[in-house]
Parts: sequence; structure tokens; C-alpha cells
Amino acid sequence: MIETAERALIGCVASVDGKPVSPTEAIYEAATLLANSRSAVVAGLGTDVAGARASVALAQAIGASIDHMDAGAVFANLDVMRRAGWIVTTPLQTRTRADTVLLVGDGLLEAWPEMADRLGLDAPPTLTGGARRVFRLSSGTVPPVGAATILPTLAALRALVAGRATSLDEGAFRPLSDLATALAEARFGVAIWSGAELETLAVEMLCGLVDDLNRKTRFAGLPLLPPNGAEGVTQAAAWATGFPVRTGFAGSEPLHDPWRFDARRLIASGEADVAIWISAFSSTPPPWDDAVPTIALVASGTAFGTSPAVVFEVGCPGRDHDAMLFDPALGGIAFAAASARRTVPSVADTVAAIAAALPQC
Repeated sequence: MIETAERALIGCVASVDGKPVSPTEAIYEAATLLANSRSAVVAGLGTDVAGARASVALAQAIGASIDHMDAGAVFANLDVMRRAGWIVTTPLQTRTRADTVLLVGDGLLEAWPEMADRLGLDAPPTLTGGARRVFRLSSGTVPPVGAATILPTLAALRALVAGRATSLDEGAFRPLSDLATALAEARFGVAIWSGAELETLAVEMLCGLVDDLNRKTRFAGLPLLPPNGAEGVTQAAAWATGFPVRTGFAGSEPLHDPWRFDARRLIASGEADVAIWISAFSSTPPPWDDAVPTIALVASGTAFGTSPAVVFEVGCPGRDHDAMLFDPALGGIAFAAASARRTVPSVADTVAAIAAALPQC
């Protein structure tokens, strides 16, 4: 089995305790750590759909839990969707139908660098007729809206749309009142935000504003996705288990609990004794340094404070190897051909090799 795994990991660069080793030695060491653990966690999970499926299968096999490095941003949106509901649309609908767009937050271009081009925000004409109007609520607008003020600002805007009184001073009332009028006059409006920037309560307030606007016109939300393949991993976990990330497999049935299975909390509390850290899209090291023995599957060039117990360098999905990824422009999983193909193992191949070695430990 290990010989087969080594053949699958051609081009693999691996190390144990900071010293270069062969893929066979690294696989055996990683499998030994997992076989001897009482409570492992598979975290980071910056990978493609195939890597997510392999990671979930490994977690199920050893009774571990799973978490994503951007789970906070995932749950900022997901918690609102499953507890309060929301009205959302797609990027294509936004591009072709929206005559009014509300951008909420400063970090939208960081969340989706191609947003303006993909959504046609620089092209005023729309199929609904007239010119597209784009409004912003951010730190550079009047009134300025930062992280600490986004929730009360959205609450005030929602009150103005509903025709209720507010405690706004004149400097803030006039621009927000004008914005409320413009949003209510939309023929088809879209509010865009990033869960990486807005907390759950702010997302819920914004979705409530969208609900209120639908009493007068057509309005929808467009949440931008967290980085590091978070949406694809969330969907793959749901296919396999019925739950998103922060799910544990120690019992007879999967158990989902966003607090209990937070990887950082598990490691800080000593509940987890071994971690697998996966970061194929970015050179992001595990945030707990050497708190627990860690098996790291990371992009080339990742720098560590203290070298993990085992390190495998893996390829970037869609760049180094073909991958299935969530495409924000399409709003679904799509094939991404390698843009700069090179011989380097994928997360899926590496995790499968470790899993195949487990019975020999």
C-alpha cells in the first residue's frame, strides 16, 4: 500500500520534524500519528472538491472532526440562511437584470477581485432599461460605515425604508434617507456583501432589509464567498455527511456543532491531540504553531514558526493540477483546468495515501 502511495506522490517534497524525507517515510509517520491519536482534527481544508471529499472520508475513518480556516465567514452567511432565511440571486442575474446595486463593506474586491467585471458594474445599461445605479456603504462614504457602525447603519436604513423614525442627526439622515428612497425605487435591486467582513447580525439585518424592500419592489442579496475553496468544501461536506464543516465523527452518527468543533478551540483546550492542516491555495501555516503534533499539507514556500511533525507540499487546485471548484461567476461547482501544470501531488492524492497506510500502523 505504501509503495502504491509513493508512486501516487511523484514529485512530493516532504519532511518530518523539519528534516527532508522520502514520501514513504512521511506517509508512515503521518499514519502513525493518526493511528495513535485519541481525538484528531482535520482543519484548514483549503482545497478543492476532491481534496475535501478525501479529507472528510479520512476524518470519518479515524473519528476526527473537520473545520475550515474560513468557517467564521461561512457561518456568517450560513447561520442567517438556515435560521432566518434569505432572498438571494446569482451573479448572472445581477449582471443582466439589476438596475440598482448596493455594495456593503470595504472588502468586496478582496473577496472577489473580478467582481466589477463579472457583474458588469462598469457597464451602466441593463436589460431592465435605464442606467444601473451603484451605491456603497463603506468607510469612504457619507456617512462613513466601518466594522463598528455597519449594524446600526443597516438598522437605520431599514427603518427609513419602512417609513419609521430614527435618531439620526441631519448629517447622516439625509444621505441615508436618499439611499432608502433610491433602493425602494429599484426595478430589480441587488445588495452585495462578504461574509468575511460582516458579522452574522449585520448579515441578518441586511437580509431583513432585502425582505422589506420586496414588499415594494424586487430585491435580492448576493453574498460573496470566503476564500480558500470554502464554499466547495462546505458543499462537499454536506454531500458526504448532511452537514457543513465543524462536524465531528467520533460517534455513530456525524454531529454538527459550530462551537464544539472549532479547530482552534479544540486545540487550545487540549481536546484534540493531533491535527491535519490543509492549505493548498495560500501559504498559510496552522495558527497554533506547535501546540499539537501537526501534519501539514501546504503550498510550496509556506513558512512555519516551528516546523510541524510532518509536512507535505501539495499543488494549488486550478493552477498546478485540474480541479473541481466552486465558481462564483457561475454560482456552482465547475471544472478548472490547470493554468500552469506541474508535477506535484494534490491534496486528494496525499490524503488518500495517508489513509491507505493507516491499517499498517
